Amino acid sequence: MTDTSWSAGDRAHEAAATSGSRAAGGDPSPPSRRLTVLSGPSGVGKSTVVAELRRSHPEVWLSVSVTTRKPRPGETHGVEYFFADDAEFDRLISSGELLEWAEFAGNRYGTPRRPVLEMLAAGTPTLLEIDLQGARQVRATMPEALLVFLAPPSWEELERRLRGRGTEPPDVIARRLEVGRDEMAAEKEFDLTLVNTSVKDVCRRLITLMGNSPS
Repeated sequence: MTDTSWSAGDRAHEAAATSGSRAAGGDPSPPSRRLTVLSGPSGVGKSTVVAELRRSHPEVWLSVSVTTRKPRPGETHGVEYFFADDAEFDRLISSGELLEWAEFAGNRYGTPRRPVLEMLAAGTPTLLEIDLQGARQVRATMPEALLVFLAPPSWEELERRLRGRGTEPPDVIARRLEVGRDEMAAEKEFDLTLVNTSVKDVCRRLITLMGNSPS
C-alpha cells in the first residue's frame, strides 16, 4: 500500500492545529498542554466514556488510532479507527510515525505521532484511549503525560460486560479475560484511577484533570 486515507486525515489534523493557533491570536508559540492517556482493561467502558466526553466537550481532541483489524459493523474509516493493512502498518513503525503501538488477538493498533504533538503544541486538550502496552510506551517516551486507569466496579462486572457484548467469539472473550487480569494488576503503574460507576462522573473528572472547566 503506497498511500492511505489515514495519512490524509493526519494532514487534516495538522491543518486543524495550525488553524487553532491562528485563532488564538496568531501566537507562534501557544502554551502546550499535558497529554492525557486513558487506559484500562478491555470491556471497562473506555469507548463509552470517550464518546460521552466528545459529545459534551467537543473541544477535547481524541487521537484516532490506526489498526490492522477489519472494521466492525457500523465503524467508519477515520472515525473509530484508521484501517490499514500489515504492509502499511510495518511502514509506519519503521518510519517512526507511531507514538506507540501494540498487538492484541492477532491485530495491531497504533497512535500516529505527528497529530498528537501538533495538538499539544497548539494548546488543544488531547486524549489518547489506548491499552496497557501502549500506555507503557507513552510513559517511556513522554514521561510528563498523565496516565489515567479506568477500573470496573468489580471483576464480576467486567466479566459481565465482556460476555454481554456479543461481538466476539468465546475464545476471544476468554483471551480478553486472561489479559484483563494482567491489566488490572498494572493499575499501580498509573498516576491515578477512576472507577467507572458513572460515565458522566468519569467525564467530569477527566475534564478537570485536563485543565478544562467541568460543565
